[in-house]
Amino acid sequence: MNSTPHILAIDQGTTSTRAIVFDLEGQMVAMAQEPLAQHFPAPGWVEHDPEEIWNAVLKTARTALADAASKGCSVSAIGITNQRETTIVWDRETGAPLHRAIVWQDRRTSDHCKQLITGGHENAVRECTGLVLDPYFSATKITWILDHVAGARGRAEAGELAFGTVDSFLLWRLSRGAVHRTDATNASRTSLFNIHTQTWDQNMLEIFNVPDAVLPEVMDNAADFGVADPQFFGQEIPITGMAGDQHAATVGQACFAPGTIKSTYGTGCFVVLNTGAKPITSRNGMLTTLAYRIEGEPSYALEGSIFVAGAAVQWLRDEMKLFDDAGETEAMAASLDDNHGVYFVPAFTGLGAPHWDASARGAIMGLTRDTSAAAIIRACLESMAYQTNDLIDALAADFGSGTYILRVDGGMVANNWLMQFISDILNLPIDRPVVQETTALGAAYLAGLGAGLYTSLDEIKTRWRREREFAPKMGAVERGALLDGWNDAVGRVKLRP
Repeated sequence: MNSTPHILAIDQGTTSTRAIVFDLEGQMVAMAQEPLAQHFPAPGWVEHDPEEIWNAVLKTARTALADAASKGCSVSAIGITNQRETTIVWDRETGAPLHRAIVWQDRRTSDHCKQLITGGHENAVRECTGLVLDPYFSATKITWILDHVAGARGRAEAGELAFGTVDSFLLWRLSRGAVHRTDATNASRTSLFNIHTQTWDQNMLEIFNVPDAVLPEVMDNAADFGVADPQFFGQEIPITGMAGDQHAATVGQACFAPGTIKSTYGTGCFVVLNTGAKPITSRNGMLTTLAYRIEGEPSYALEGSIFVAGAAVQWLRDEMKLFDDAGETEAMAASLDDNHGVYFVPAFTGLGAPHWDASARGAIMGLTRDTSAAAIIRACLESMAYQTNDLIDALAADFGSGTYILRVDGGMVANNWLMQFISDILNLPIDRPVVQETTALGAAYLAGLGAGLYTSLDEIKTRWRREREFAPKMGAVERGALLDGWNDAVGRVKLRP
């Protein structure tokens, strides 16, 4: 039996659920994964089944734990990380969800957000929460559920219902309803949390018409969240770490110093720049958010959110049938000398930062009679670089120009062609880590910190390892021409000035 403590990370994402057991050096010992069905009941709507999420968490966690046990490894703590902003409201007595989870990509509350902007609330929301008024965030999703499920609002006001992002829902289920908690990073993505006072904000609750009776208790990212009941995993396991996925990835990438920056390429793409102990208000369409909160001390970040990255590749595979496996896209993109003038703007659910246009829709431009499948696939991959460049430019304008090195993670970073193209378009070096499951790794690190298995973030920082560096090779003229084409394409799909 390996007596060294191990940590189970539950990584509940938009398109799949993973459970990974890590050792204290941050190496994977066991992993299990389950896909997650996407539901699209109306144009612009995206939903998940909370019960499917819960069952996948149990299945993957049990599989990973059994695999780890077969190798003589025992688990001492659990960390949870999750798709952020996705909203669930459930019955406090039975734990049953009132409605499918409304996913972060969902745009059904666009009109509500427009009404709040027209009502003059935009500045108040930004100053308090660091966020823009957009359907992306949880608050208007909560309101929609309370107003569209019969009797829900009255029951919420009576204290019979609970709201949570996926982390909070899983914690409730794992503890068998013993605790209703979330962490500061997930709270900071609801539009209801004051990032300056670190508390739920009464003014925001009134603006969004959300009763405070539904809200969870907010904890640090490394804390005593409760315990997983022994009926689930055969033993009582403390849950000592929790963070939204992009915040967990920031920890997993050891971006602890101001100016350090990471970009995650998964279903969407999210660039996070650590700004330190003081929040910076963006003037360039970025979000001011928490990086993490440890021992009551918040560290802040500027974040740019791209709603569709890997999801566009998934669309080309599943709906357009252009290839069978995402791994094929690297060779197909590399088979062309250039993009043949084709640009793909993947605004399937609107444009995120820095544009914030919920009404924009996706488009493929520059098509000619001889446009090939490879050209469309290449344009899709290129869009990730162009969108990242938009974010990096905005972040640099807010934080100041400097010598940045981008640490990357997520499923798409295995594509070497894409990583090189991103480096070329950004004109920045890119570091890809040895452990690319950095979201789960960050959750494990936080759980280890909360359980006393690590002494500090500095100790965690020493465990980061680079697998490969990508350095820019493209000339300025070529880069400028490609970006001009991208900017023209984005301008054609934007509806919001």
